[in-house]
Amino acid sequence: MTTIRLSRPGEGDRAIEIWRGAVDATHDFLTPEDRLAIDEMVCGFLPQVPLWLAVDSNDNPLAFMMLNDRHMEALFVDPAHRGAGIGAALVRHGLTLHPNMTTDVNEQNDQALGFYERMGFRRTGRSPIDGQGKPYPLVHLEYSNRLASC
Repeated sequence: MTTIRLSRPGEGDRAIEIWRGAVDATHDFLTPEDRLAIDEMVCGFLPQVPLWLAVDSNDNPLAFMMLNDRHMEALFVDPAHRGAGIGAALVRHGLTLHPNMTTDVNEQNDQALGFYERMGFRRTGRSPIDGQGKPYPLVHLEYSNRLASC
């Protein structure tokens, strides 16, 4: 059984492990240099921010979601637990807090785009570069419960 709760001090290392595994499994479009630079940035802030964690029955984190008001800044699932509905459970939790939630997804990440669209998000725009000014286009999404199928 999966439970969703806020992160606690000391769980930052596990969040970084989840992030690294998920990025390595889904972000093959990143150059090695960009992947390393992002890793350094993530290690500097991820342990310090509040996260929503999906944890197993032993309270071990399996995935996390980072929200900034109604914007989902991050959703990452340990690759060993992908496809089990954990990411969907986190998104549904986020939607209970912010029914008009938004997020941005790398355009090259077809799996994530499909996931969010199945969850009921619709495309609202596109940026040719990511938040760090790199040439990784972002698709802007907003939740619309009229489209949800999960």
